[in-house]
Amino acid sequence: MLSKQPDPAGKPIVCDRSHRSYDWCHLKLRTILEPTSATFFTVGSPAAAVLPLSWEKIRPYPRKTDSKTMSNIREITLTTAPLHTPCEVHHNTPALVFSTGGFTGNFFHDFNDGIIPLFVTINTLFPHDRDITIVVANYADWWHSKYAAILPQFSSRPIINLNNQTVTHCFPSAVAGLISHGSMTINPTLIPNGKTFHDFRALLEEGYRRCLVWPPPRLKGRPRLVLVTRAGTVGRVLMNRDNIVRAAQEAGFDVVVLEPSPLTYLCDIYRLINGSHAMVGVHGAALTHSLFLQPGSVLVQVVPLGNDWLAGTYFKNLARGLNLVYMEYKIRAEESSLVEKYGADHVLVKDSLSIARRNWTALHDVYLKGQDVRVDVGRFRRCLRNAYSNAKRLMQAQGFHVRHRPRIRKYVSPLVFS
Repeated sequence: MLSKQPDPAGKPIVCDRSHRSYDWCHLKLRTILEPTSATFFTVGSPAAAVLPLSWEKIRPYPRKTDSKTMSNIREITLTTAPLHTPCEVHHNTPALVFSTGGFTGNFFHDFNDGIIPLFVTINTLFPHDRDITIVVANYADWWHSKYAAILPQFSSRPIINLNNQTVTHCFPSAVAGLISHGSMTINPTLIPNGKTFHDFRALLEEGYRRCLVWPPPRLKGRPRLVLVTRAGTVGRVLMNRDNIVRAAQEAGFDVVVLEPSPLTYLCDIYRLINGSHAMVGVHGAALTHSLFLQPGSVLVQVVPLGNDWLAGTYFKNLARGLNLVYMEYKIRAEESSLVEKYGADHVLVKDSLSIARRNWTALHDVYLKGQDVRVDVGRFRRCLRNAYSNAKRLMQAQGFHVRHRPRIRKYVSPLVFS
């Protein structure tokens, strides 16, 4: 838990810069925020007057080795220098400053670089008193609107948009920066109160269950599988989606096809996925919706060529943290559109794993943006049967009777929320 007093060594500002992906700094004294310069000064007092003058600068976003991204993150300054300007807005809770710049706007990064580190930081630095005031740099109105259902779970205080402030704010102390445990990871051994991914999901549940939502499709005696799809020229599109829908229905699932959009209403999405038993999708940001699956549900990740490391690092970590039944379907070369584009003997096809590991441009342009997938339905059926067995057990454990005879519905169009 953070101390509000200068430490014995006379350091009123303490920073941890020892981690590869993030820094954080704590100004322990009463502070006044001057918003134009994004600087936290100390409030003049006899105690502060005898302190050595010190300055710390930090860009509060957990990707510090990515210089290009970090250059667009607003810099925050913390200093023991006094500001001889009256305080116009008084707060009785510490400030926690972070940025919603960088990769924010991509659903995966919204959680991986923002919301999950926010949970980790609050429970690490304020484990016994979560009464804080959030100050957001690089603020975007859409971000606040999209996550309005869950943001009050982190703090009941109004969020301060640093972009549009014209008055000074005073706080008992201030922290700038977010702590990250890694990609889609919460390590309870590093948190004083031992919070886990299950506690994070409980926070999501608390927020989203209060939303006004349309009811999810009713369970019809079969486990529900959500097939997350992509469309257009974004890459990693499932080209034989309709065939996969029919195969999943034949395996015994009731299938809902979900094609998220940037305007996705997350309350509705949460209600749908929280009431489902399995999710299938090609590796991509939309699989972040698996955060909404109940523990014991099945997550099947289709892994395109060259996506092995990303798939294993991101969503396998998430599945482990939430106790999901995780399955990977790694496509073969003939299931990738890259064969049509380059030929089966091309190095980009035959050596995709090593090329993707050492060449970011190839990973992004070829294996993420330039590749679509046509899954071998016969081979994929084995994966669906395994998924069905696990999903059926979960549904039965929930007290539902499972209808064993598959019922095939005519597939019409994906469920798109906007």
